[in-house]
Amino acid sequence: MAKEDDKLGYGQSKEPKKMEDLEKEIPESVKKEIEKIRENLKDFKKNITKKFPYISAIGIIPPNANMLIEDEEEIEKQKDEKIIHLIVLVPEEKVKEIPKLRAEGIKIVQNIKPKVWLHVKSIKQIWEMCFDGKYPLVEAISMSFPLHDKGILGALRAASIHKTLVLKKFERYVVSYVMAGSLVREQATKTSDIDIYIVIDDTDVKRMSRFELREKLRAIIYSYTLEASDLAGVKNKLSPQVYILTEFWEAVKDAHPVIFTFIRDGVPLYDRGAFMPWKLLLKMGKIKPSPEAIDMFMSLGEKVADDVKRKLNDIVTVDIFWGIITPSQAVLMLYGVAPPTPKETVPLMKEIFVEKEKLLEQKYVDILDRIVTLYKKYEHEEIKTISGKEIDTLLEQSSEYIKRLKELMQQIEKRTAEQEVDQIYNTVFDLIKNILGPVTESTVLAKFDKELIKKSRLSPRAFALLKNIIEIKKKYKQKKITKQDIGSARLASHELISSLLEYIQRSELLEEQKHKIEFYYKAEEQGKEVSKKGEIFIFKDAVFVIPNINEEAIKKFSAGKLVDADRVELKKYMAKGERVPRRLTPELLNLLKKLFNDFELIF
Repeated sequence: MAKEDDKLGYGQSKEPKKMEDLEKEIPESVKKEIEKIRENLKDFKKNITKKFPYISAIGIIPPNANMLIEDEEEIEKQKDEKIIHLIVLVPEEKVKEIPKLRAEGIKIVQNIKPKVWLHVKSIKQIWEMCFDGKYPLVEAISMSFPLHDKGILGALRAASIHKTLVLKKFERYVVSYVMAGSLVREQATKTSDIDIYIVIDDTDVKRMSRFELREKLRAIIYSYTLEASDLAGVKNKLSPQVYILTEFWEAVKDAHPVIFTFIRDGVPLYDRGAFMPWKLLLKMGKIKPSPEAIDMFMSLGEKVADDVKRKLNDIVTVDIFWGIITPSQAVLMLYGVAPPTPKETVPLMKEIFVEKEKLLEQKYVDILDRIVTLYKKYEHEEIKTISGKEIDTLLEQSSEYIKRLKELMQQIEKRTAEQEVDQIYNTVFDLIKNILGPVTESTVLAKFDKELIKKSRLSPRAFALLKNIIEIKKKYKQKKITKQDIGSARLASHELISSLLEYIQRSELLEEQKHKIEFYYKAEEQGKEVSKKGEIFIFKDAVFVIPNINEEAIKKFSAGKLVDADRVELKKYMAKGERVPRRLTPELLNLLKKLFNDFELIF
């Protein structure tokens, strides 16, 4: 067998020509002619379906597929005659009506040109073609141009296209491609699922586990389902089940119920000689479950009661436990506590909300404690079963607890929101006081408008934002605040604080410029003369000289002495606000001349 890369579909296919290839060969002129024929056959469809409403489908068989329908003798007779081939499908229960339907159909089409040839078959006859290995013939029927379809043609077309895509990818390593479900049982509609079973040969897998191979195959095959439905133009959902040969054979050997039903009812759209022998062996009664399989299936039934009890216990010990622990942790985190462990949750709920904040009644912590204790006992196998009455009680208590927890969350959210409003208001007023000096709530708007808005230092929008924050603060005091108000205050404060900070920084920069003198001087570096920029800051009792604005070195001149300084000390002087107007004394000029020899001042 080929390498595994080839096994995933990279070699040359040796399959016979598929129906999709036949369709590609249809010239555009022929397609247009088929559309014209469909128009001519509208009356035929209307009359025949009115008289025989049980008809499942009517389709025009593609011209280049006629050779799949007729024998060589018939082809020779019709070689010079243009003929339209129609396939009419009926349910198996109406098979006795076929001669009558054919005779009536021939009467209706006898005057239609070109000549119409009717092929009336039951759906079961189509499946018999599959059992006989006549896959190209079934593909030709599936690719018929539908005049009328209750679901069988569309579903069969989607399955055929999907099969072609799978065969193209995996080539001869597809053992069987089998259709089952409602389509085979003649219960299909235009939206019925199309149940497909695909068996892939894995007998020479060496480089990956069989589980890994199966998952890779499934991923690829499932990816083709939407493409096939789209190409087929149907709404039917393809539902493929992918098996690898070794695990499938194990299931056949044990007569697993699903596989048993699949082999019994399935119809192969493609088979390399495996599915039909399985079907025949099953029909002959040769596929029987092993004693071990019988015991396994029986034990599954015997375990139902135990499984039900275990699941009920799991509901209490797992679902109810996590159903109250997780929301409790969420409430604690909302309060501001770091995410607690389940063990820490009960004492924290009591300490914070019962004792400290007095927001929660003790009985709810008791409910929480009872469920947590029960979970721990079950986890450590101190108890093994819980009665139905106990489960009902715990479910009722947990529901009551969750309801109260929601109320507690609303209380915390309200308190947190109120604190946020206070924080927003105080932050904004601190910044305004920093700019305007002492203000009160009654005077702030007038002073803000006079000093900052009318003098064009801030935009009029800033005034509106401040007014909004003050109004929300009043509503907070009146206990009429809403979530929308809090959100509005949050947005307004963000925008206003940004404007105020920008104004403060701009003001500080302007103030700094008033007391700063810049100068240029020449210096030698690596034998070359370069130009450097320095700064001078003049304060009441000291002068700071920054020889190079790109370096940290700073000189301080005070009381006739020149000493080293740093930016920390300079910032302290700036914070005092004891700067004086830019003024150069003879003493300072002599100092600069001493330090830099030749310099140029910039004002």
